Amino acid sequence: MAVSNDSVRVVTFLGLIYATLVSVASAQSHAPAPGPTSDGTTIDQAIAYILMLLALVLTYIIH
Repeated sequence: MAVSNDSVRVVTFLGLIYATLVSVASAQSHAPAPGPTSDGTTIDQAIAYILMLLALVLTYIIH
């Protein structure tokens, strides 16, 4: 009893579709990502400190 190439292809194709549908159906939704821990004020404050230090150094160099 010979099996044709077409039937092997159809069975393979249906198996792949079935495997895809099963994996999609059993997938769990992930929890949403946590919000940012900083709203940018820490970065702004760090930049301000660096600029103040730069101004202090420049004032010391000029005088």
